Amino acid sequence: MIARFASIALILIAPVLCACRAQPDATSPAVVPSLDYSIVRTYPHDPEAFTQGLLFHDGVLYESTGRNGFSSLRKVRLETGEVLQKVDVPDAYFAEGLAMAGSRLVQLTWQAQMGFVYDLTTFAKVGTFDYPGEGWGLTTDGARLIMSDGTPSLRFREGQSLKETGRVTVRDSGLPVKDLNELEMIGDAVFANIWMTPRIVRIDPKTGAVTGHVDLDRIMPSPASGKPIDVLNGIAWDGQGKRLFVTGKLWPTLYELKVEGVN
Repeated sequence: MIARFASIALILIAPVLCACRAQPDATSPAVVPSLDYSIVRTYPHDPEAFTQGLLFHDGVLYESTGRNGFSSLRKVRLETGEVLQKVDVPDAYFAEGLAMAGSRLVQLTWQAQMGFVYDLTTFAKVGTFDYPGEGWGLTTDGARLIMSDGTPSLRFREGQSLKETGRVTVRDSGLPVKDLNELEMIGDAVFANIWMTPRIVRIDPKTGAVTGHVDLDRIMPSPASGKPIDVLNGIAWDGQGKRLFVTGKLWPTLYELKVEGVN
């Protein structure tokens, strides 16, 4: 009798245990959506430009190019790729990300732990600033600069003093994301190239959570005259025209894209 009652009790309890086991984990990360895109238009891009930073302002592109001995700050005509204005960075520095802060352009360097500040109009160097670690990508939310350094961190810097004010760890479905490279603020989200991949991620800068992927593996230009090309890197947003531009290091082409949910 005791055994029979025990068996009945197990039969009654088992469905409850199964039902409990089947409940979804409330802490499980949400699935990050992949954002579809289409190519709207292509433009010429200097195949000698090792693009590290890119932004669009007042009808033209501003570009930071890298490599020691080849680094520069440029103003570029979108439609033709013509370099309208240029200043070379000293050979000792490998230039990286670029952002606008008021009437100034702020440019990072890779491993020198130093950034340069230029007058937007004349490109005259008006200051420098220091930071620990490496400099990779740079953008602005209008008040702060947002910086990547190759780690899963985004650093926030005050727009005038350029002093660091905080950091957030970027996570994709709960896992840290390293190799965040060139950055662009679009609306209330940061878009970041992932170095050595054709992927751009959309990031909530408040939490560091990745909220979307853009996989640009369908975009790969043919090298110009047999010259090598490197990885995707460079995102610029025309806020007035609602146009998104992407390119890469040593790419002969710049692409205008229409991305799902980006407007």
